Amino acid sequence: MQKEKSNGGSMLSESQMEEIAKLFKILSEPARLKLISSLMAGALTVGELVDHTALKQGNVSKHMKILLDADLVKREKEGNFVRYSIAEPMLFELCHLVCRQVENAAVEKLKCVKGE
Repeated sequence: MQKEKSNGGSMLSESQMEEIAKLFKILSEPARLKLISSLMAGALTVGELVDHTALKQGNVSKHMKILLDADLVKREKEGNFVRYSIAEPMLFELCHLVCRQVENAAVEKLKCVKGE
């Protein structure tokens, strides 16, 4: 078995870096972030996601398929409906970290504008 080349001191292989980049690419779409944010409170149907996000039904379905294929969400059949929920618990922590950083940066910018 051949080892992959090192990334300038990084402990991650090239293929691992590519997987990380794929994940960030999936999460870089604002519509998908809206959907993930809506699912943070619990499982929802496509119709409920449409109501929560104001996205079109076709758009919700398209983005949910991408999130499902990436194993970030899961779906469960419930009668005539399908409910989507967060499948990857890391999303909660990641969103918390990023949201806290964005909030802190906004507070700092506001302080600068106010001259504090």
